[in-house]
Amino acid sequence: MGDPSMLGNGNQAPEWTSTVVGHHRLRHDLAVIRLIGEFVPFAAGQSVEVRVPQHPGVRRRFSPALPPSLDGKLEFHVRTVPGGWCSGAIVADTQPGDEWRIGAPAGGFWVDPDGGEVVMIAGGTGLAPMRAQILELARKPSPPPTYLFVGGRSPRDLYASDMLFLLAAELPWLTVIPVVESPQDPNWVDEWYEQSRVDIGFAPDDLLYGTLADVLGSHGAFLEHQVLVCGSPAMVQTTVDRLLETGTPPERIQFEGL
Repeated sequence: MGDPSMLGNGNQAPEWTSTVVGHHRLRHDLAVIRLIGEFVPFAAGQSVEVRVPQHPGVRRRFSPALPPSLDGKLEFHVRTVPGGWCSGAIVADTQPGDEWRIGAPAGGFWVDPDGGEVVMIAGGTGLAPMRAQILELARKPSPPPTYLFVGGRSPRDLYASDMLFLLAAELPWLTVIPVVESPQDPNWVDEWYEQSRVDIGFAPDDLLYGTLADVLGSHGAFLEHQVLVCGSPAMVQTTVDRLLETGTPPERIQFEGL
């Protein structure tokens, strides 16, 4: 991997160009964006800085949902946030052919493929860097057992159920545990959800009910696991606090808020 901290001409940090080839709106507030372009030297689990043509002067950080590939494929899971006019424009207005500028890889999670079992805890689009890590681990000869807890408010929030269901069936070392706070979806119709519905996914009996913090807390301490947490700042704070309360050593926990 190239050094993300290197500087280009005139001491300006480098950027890479990538072109949108797919815009898949899965929920009223969420879209999956796929791009192909120049190779971006990031590591699986990192975030990158993104500039989009709708708001070229605004820089946003997103975590790729794919590990780096020499053919320049990128995927981002973008959700609108309250007052987030930039994320809202990406979800609603992105078109194939849009040119994005990608730069400043930073931070992120790191999993030792030869280390202990892995516990990943993803709220909402916090799934993206976890998926990148899972696909990176899949390249290793003997990945450690990995448990992915993915959460939402209701079953409708589990926007990647079909992909995760198929991925868990393909990778014998991966277990996916879907968690929802309520078994009932909201009583209003999300047209984007209805258009993207498929028959593949988790059955109601596969779901655990409660917050991610509650569900993880009920498992007790993760003393030897590699623990990764990503989601909204509130979800991350609550979950990390519960992990610490139940005895998981702080040095075992990596976390990042969206």
